[in-house]
Amino acid sequence: MKLTQRAIGALVCPPDRRDRLVFDDAQKGLVVRVTATGSKTFLCQYTSGGQKRRVPLGNCAAVSLAAAREAAQGIMGEVAKGLDPAAVRKTEATAAKARAVRGALTLTVLIENWRDLHLAGQRERYRDEAVRALRIAFADHLGLPAADLDRGAVVCVLDRMARQGHEAMASRTAAYGRACFSWAMKRGTLEKNPFTALPLARTGARDRVLTDDELVTVWKAALGMGGSFGAIVRMLILTGQRREEVGGMAWDELAPDLSAWIIPADRAKNGAVHVVPLSALARNLIPEFRQGDLVFPGRDGAFNGWSASKERLDAASGVKGWRLHDLRRTLATGLQRLGMRLEVTEAVLNHISGSRAGIIGVYQRHDWAPEKRAALEAWGAHVMALVEGGKAGGTVVALRAG
Repeated sequence: MKLTQRAIGALVCPPDRRDRLVFDDAQKGLVVRVTATGSKTFLCQYTSGGQKRRVPLGNCAAVSLAAAREAAQGIMGEVAKGLDPAAVRKTEATAAKARAVRGALTLTVLIENWRDLHLAGQRERYRDEAVRALRIAFADHLGLPAADLDRGAVVCVLDRMARQGHEAMASRTAAYGRACFSWAMKRGTLEKNPFTALPLARTGARDRVLTDDELVTVWKAALGMGGSFGAIVRMLILTGQRREEVGGMAWDELAPDLSAWIIPADRAKNGAVHVVPLSALARNLIPEFRQGDLVFPGRDGAFNGWSASKERLDAASGVKGWRLHDLRRTLATGLQRLGMRLEVTEAVLNHISGSRAGIIGVYQRHDWAPEKRAALEAWGAHVMALVEGGKAGGTVVALRAG
């Protein structure tokens, strides 16, 4: 029939059928579908490849007859050109859905999912470092779809880190990214990993040791900075522990008399409880009054302003080309030159390699507690003597450049 608004309004579905199709005589392909429930919908029906295809045009109550005829005319024009409009629309809808899914899985969401669903069983220190490294390195990409992070963008970010002298951090960040995207690929949420087989710059072993003069200059500059960072740097010098360990030092990790600092297993890199005797000089760095749970807090929780604070320290001290981690090597070198046994130095640093590895580590159960305390007291006295401009007494040997 030739469809009219009144004719459409009068259409009904036979009681013994689920629906009824009524074709328009005025526009080829235009159909009104009437269902048993009374709903009426415009369709465009055509044949492609020997099969009938239908494209929904909208509810008859919402779309006018004139608009439906115009839409059907356009679709039939596409058919005349050899196209399959229904297939094209299905492909477009699938692509739109894929874009929506990709857009929902931003890099931020991916990192958070990886942290919450996969890294939950990992050591807290590794989990926090991995998430922090990816967020900082790819800060400009966090709000973008994770699937859009390509190899070129990754290489650009890592190259910038390497040019700034952070080759080791670039390598670790690449490893974190590779693990994160590999996990997502196994889950089927991503199809590619832009971190695989990257051309990273080689990171040779560092051997930087601060000289006596540099150590004194850094100490005084840190003292002048004040605040948590200044105290953290001086505690790093005196204890040789890792920056995250010192930065996260909690009041309940300290002995009541401040004679020792017990780093719990979940905060130690090797997963073993580590007792650090605190020298008299180190105890003086502990604040007199407790504020919160952390000894050296940041503005909002744990201290995390490492890069900016280190830049200010370098500017104040004038000492260049060194990292906070080099203070561990400086302490280790100093203890060796003070005549301390290698086993004691490794015990101070909580190393499980070297003299404490393998079969020797299995049967050597001595914890070197007295020797560790004597070593750190001697080191603290040596540092104090250098800072005060005097000479260290006894068997102290001046530190030379490593």
